[in-house]
Amino acid sequence: MRLVSLVAIALAFVSPAHAQFGPGGPPAVGVLPAKIKPVTQTEDFVGRVQATDKVDLVARVTAFIEDRAFVEGTEVQQGDVLYRLERGPFEADLQSKQAAVAQTQALLRNASITLNRAQTLLNTPAGQRSTVDDALANQANYAAQLLGNQAQVQASQINLDYTIIRAPITGKITRTALTVGNVVTPASGPLATIVSQDPMYVLFPIALRTALDLRTRYADKGGFSAVSVHLQLPDGRSFGQTGKLDYVDPSVALNTDTLTLRARIANPLRPGAKLGDPGNRDLIDGEFVSVILEGIDPIMALAIPRSAVLSDQQGNFVYVVGAENKVEVRRVQLGQSSAATAVIMAGLTEGENVVVEGLQRVRPGIVVNPGPPATNVSASAPASTPAAGRN
Repeated sequence: MRLVSLVAIALAFVSPAHAQFGPGGPPAVGVLPAKIKPVTQTEDFVGRVQATDKVDLVARVTAFIEDRAFVEGTEVQQGDVLYRLERGPFEADLQSKQAAVAQTQALLRNASITLNRAQTLLNTPAGQRSTVDDALANQANYAAQLLGNQAQVQASQINLDYTIIRAPITGKITRTALTVGNVVTPASGPLATIVSQDPMYVLFPIALRTALDLRTRYADKGGFSAVSVHLQLPDGRSFGQTGKLDYVDPSVALNTDTLTLRARIANPLRPGAKLGDPGNRDLIDGEFVSVILEGIDPIMALAIPRSAVLSDQQGNFVYVVGAENKVEVRRVQLGQSSAATAVIMAGLTEGENVVVEGLQRVRPGIVVNPGPPATNVSASAPASTPAAGRN
């Protein structure tokens, strides 16, 4: 009985705040002071890659396909021969039209000689005015026929040239719809499609309110030139090129109240890839990507590591170590934040120590043992606690 009483007396002198930790003492947490520093403003959207040029190859004449001169799925250069159609019938037609031109030229020369003779005899007893008029009309008739025949020659030459189908642009060509030996006509549809590869467009819709905010934010900083465009690929990798906005739709989509913006971005060959290799570039026409609009000039703002911000049903909050190393909850209002940095618009003041490491060990009102974080928190994975999830 005496031993039990001594234990009860000893426990009565233990501080309630320290009794919960046992022999280990207050939990150690990593803290960082909130600082005003330059922060790059970003906005994230979902976009779709689109080729700047896309051309369907369609036959302009009816003929057999004699040769396909490209490898499906590879990149072709502007002017490359892609298909050769049979030329015999068109060469024969051209020669026939050229012969008609030669014949008409001979008749025109004869008509001109006759006209000169009639004009010479006009002032002599043997000359008649009617003879001169007839010769003049005959010459004009053959001159008109010659123009018509020459036009037919030109048309035949055009049709002959259509038997060689060349690449109108540089890009990647699809598989062929018709193989060698088939008859192709203008009604056969596209033989293949060429999709340009570099540069590419990225189209992405944004809410009208967001578009107005962006316009206001960058109006006095250069507009489009004050914003750079970065992409994140579907596999999570950051695309290494920087793009520029070059177009905004003049109309708002009525069903979604959004505006479509377009960026232009380079799409070079991947390191070590060749033009003929499949998958030789990162961006593919029609691909979904994450679009990040980033201001070129940073702003000065109160910032903390993004991993320190937690959220619950009431909104965003952080843990702050105050007087006597007690933990306090601070409700915060976030500004334009990134994956690594949270911009604080309200709720914190510069210099306050924010818990960035050991969040799972703290609760409001407990005493902790603060110190510098053991890792580079700004680049670490987002922290979470059993009681509150990440924002």
